[in-house]
Amino acid sequence: MKQTLFTGSAAAIVTPFTETGVDYDALGKLLDFQLENGTDAIVVCGTTGEASTMTYEERAETIAFCVRHAGGRVPVIAGSGSNSTENAVTLSREAERRGADGLLVVTPYYNKASQAGLIRHYQTIAAAVSLPIILYNVPSRTGVSIAPETCAALAEAPNIVGIKEASGNLGNVQRIRALCPEDFSIWSGNDDETVPICALGGKGVISVAANVLPAEVHRLTQLCLKNDFAAAGKLQVHLKEFCDAMFCEVNPIPVKTALSLLGWRVGELRSPLCPPSGENLARIKTVLAKYGLPVT
Repeated sequence: MKQTLFTGSAAAIVTPFTETGVDYDALGKLLDFQLENGTDAIVVCGTTGEASTMTYEERAETIAFCVRHAGGRVPVIAGSGSNSTENAVTLSREAERRGADGLLVVTPYYNKASQAGLIRHYQTIAAAVSLPIILYNVPSRTGVSIAPETCAALAEAPNIVGIKEASGNLGNVQRIRALCPEDFSIWSGNDDETVPICALGGKGVISVAANVLPAEVHRLTQLCLKNDFAAAGKLQVHLKEFCDAMFCEVNPIPVKTALSLLGWRVGELRSPLCPPSGENLARIKTVLAKYGLPVT
């Protein structure tokens, strides 16, 4: 049986920056906020963490800090993807050395690999580490999608344990569930698809919204895991406007802006990301007020 890395809500944590590096004091406070509000796992150095603008050393040190701070209370899953297989292997081995509990490996971006290329890419990474690996399918950002048949082929690797599905294609999710073994886990990669994906056998969500609403996202997943989809559906609908606002510009611009408005010290977005437009800033402020979150 494959290891289930977590069930429930994993926060794709933002990375707070200073002018010269990572603000570890601020990161510790963000992690405490997550742990105090029921978050079931931490994903560090993912898309929301702006990993693509971090140096390899920053990524390694940030992973190590999260592992130390979590202290085994929840799994720490490290983003270690790259559009170069060799670089992804290097990042994955370093994350393993720094104590991560698992890896989140995005499809190679820009290269537009074939399905055969994706299989070779992931099999090479899986052979290089012993950690459990979550595939990450987000074609809107990478330009390539993992086909359900490719997922089934990769599920044969002992340490490829599941997929974060952010394609927005629920038909593909159904095909993955039908083609892959029962012990191959599926997690929603889109906050507003948590309930439907859980209804198709998903184990929870890797969440952007949880950065701001950790208790609510945790509750949403717990309702799903208890098969109370009537209550879960109502909560999903209630959270929909908030989730939409967190994607009014490219992630993590809105969520990092929201945290800053709420008084969290998260620093600047790293270029080429930039602050939201005036219209979207107003939208973020409005949605925070609607959900009872006091803007400082």
